[in-house]
Amino acid sequence: MNFFDSIILGIIEGITEFLPISSTAHLILTADLLGLSQSEFLKSFEIIIQFGAILAVVVLYWKLFLKWEVLKKLIVAFIPTGILGLIFYKIIKTYFLESTSLILWTLFLGGIFLIIFEKWHKEKENASEDIANISYKHCFYIGLFQSIAMIPGISRSATTILGGLLIGLRRKTIVEFSFLLAVPTMLVASGFDLLNNIEKFSLSESHLLAVGFITSFGMAILGIKFFLAYIQKRTFIAFGIYRIIIVILFLVK
Repeated sequence: MNFFDSIILGIIEGITEFLPISSTAHLILTADLLGLSQSEFLKSFEIIIQFGAILAVVVLYWKLFLKWEVLKKLIVAFIPTGILGLIFYKIIKTYFLESTSLILWTLFLGGIFLIIFEKWHKEKENASEDIANISYKHCFYIGLFQSIAMIPGISRSATTILGGLLIGLRRKTIVEFSFLLAVPTMLVASGFDLLNNIEKFSLSESHLLAVGFITSFGMAILGIKFFLAYIQKRTFIAFGIYRIIIVILFLVK
């Protein structure tokens, strides 16, 4: 990997992290197109630079993180992923992140599911509009949905958002809650991987991580603003179609 690869992957991460299209899948497929093998460093790189994108949420939503009630609900929502992530960390990094066929299948099936869901789902008029009004029980359910996204290609954003819509939250409310929930989730995931592998990184690899981190942070701010504007008037059907097209294009390349 060189600095050009690091910048490209940082751009991809920042743009896709908060969209329901799986940033992890896009990083892995992009690395494949760049001719990068799934080395231990690259797998760590793909995990750690996601926190660069997550830092954008802290910058844009810092006031909400100062509210104790919001923090408690984020902790409850994080519990399922935190526990399951620790249990399955080695399996995910050793097997799931190396399986391109698994990623293509989850991208494809996830795209079909998004389209079907949007055709079926009708938002209730009394749907909750305030993050502070989300019950602890619903926070835990959202966390369970998020944990499904430990399988690459499914999309953490998609599972949390669809889970929130299923339990009766408004689209903008669950999208913003998904942004906030990404912070503890990726902080722990990135921190855990960094602690386990930091001694293995060379100085040049550390520089590549820094470049990817900074690039993903900048692009994520743009990605968040785009997504919030997008959901005001549109459904996720276009993202479902996009996921299917990406799979087809990758298979025929």
